[in-house]
Amino acid sequence: MTAEVTTAPSAVEAPPAFPLSRSKCPLSPPPEYARLREEQSVSKVTLRVSGKQVWIVTRHDQVRQVLGSPDMSSNWKLPGYPLQVPLPPEVLETLELPLVAMDPPDHTVRRRALIPELTAKRMQALRPRIQEVTDQHITAMLAKGGPVDLIQELAVPVPSLVFCELIGVSGENVGFFRRYAEQMVNRDITPEEMGAAQYEMEMHLQGLVAAKTENPGDDVLSRVIAKNNETGELEHNDLVALARMLLFGGFDTTANIIGLGTVALLQNPEQLAQVKADPSLMPKAIEELFRYLSISDSATARVATKDIEIDGVLIRAGEGIIALNGSANRDDRFFDNPDALDIHREAKGHLAFGHGNHQCPGANLVRVELDVVFTTLFSRIPTLRLAAPVEELEFKHDQLIYGLYSLPVTW
Repeated sequence: MTAEVTTAPSAVEAPPAFPLSRSKCPLSPPPEYARLREEQSVSKVTLRVSGKQVWIVTRHDQVRQVLGSPDMSSNWKLPGYPLQVPLPPEVLETLELPLVAMDPPDHTVRRRALIPELTAKRMQALRPRIQEVTDQHITAMLAKGGPVDLIQELAVPVPSLVFCELIGVSGENVGFFRRYAEQMVNRDITPEEMGAAQYEMEMHLQGLVAAKTENPGDDVLSRVIAKNNETGELEHNDLVALARMLLFGGFDTTANIIGLGTVALLQNPEQLAQVKADPSLMPKAIEELFRYLSISDSATARVATKDIEIDGVLIRAGEGIIALNGSANRDDRFFDNPDALDIHREAKGHLAFGHGNHQCPGANLVRVELDVVFTTLFSRIPTLRLAAPVEELEFKHDQLIYGLYSLPVTW
């Protein structure tokens, strides 16, 4: 029997502000997620950045339904799309959308151009270079002596340098790319600052794609451009948008996972000891960290293109919806004891990389980077420990991608 369809949540109070606040345990998602999963799994919130009311879904099956639905669009330009940063309308209108903000069939063409460059085999081929970069930075850390800031000494520079080499630009670009990446996920940035940052990066990427078209190298972007010269499927601006997507996906997320994952493992010393004793456990531990930490609920925003029913609630065409993978990954209908970090857990059903057409194409690279960094960090510095209480650490509550601004450690 089909459940009775309603058009509004049962609660009468004003929708709460989104994002919801995290608890005193900074590695846990907002505690309100658990209540919503049980009592009101499809409900409305008010976006802090715009004051618009949009839907959120909180259960694992609901998040999969939204992300897998052909009736949900990722197009940032559609009215009703729940943007979570103050992107000025005039900038949005002229912006060549990145892959994450496109729908099929355009999304399919661009993703097809990129996926062969990001296969597990190709990313494993990068392992020796990732190991070399990681070793260099850990050696520098040891030379300095503790305490040091792990974010600045290791978590940021390793994925940043790997990303620059991946797309074939000098490491001198790291500071520029990082500043842009941080601005694009800052909820508190002004529309003017957002517009200026978008323009500056657009000009930079336009020049980069033009240069690689003229003088290709041995890197992902050059190979995508060369292949496109044969197929002619993409225009110059499409390639610029692909370069921007690589920047979004490859620059900041890995650094945040390294920082948070280090804290999570140090806070669970018995499990960390097992990984140190048997490094073959590391891939499984990393999947569990993806599930447990779930650093972003924001890449899974959509707008309905048709009326759709979710658990008896009617989402009308044109209404925005955010599928909370951070809540889905703590759903006890899918995971046993989900609030516990368990490196032996089979966590492969987690939704940290999304689901459906927009599942993160860079997941293979992140997995290799984390495997190398965590294995090397804890083997070369087995006595690594926090140099400040967890409650004194500065977490990124103002960013779309959750992480740490700094992480003092010693040994």
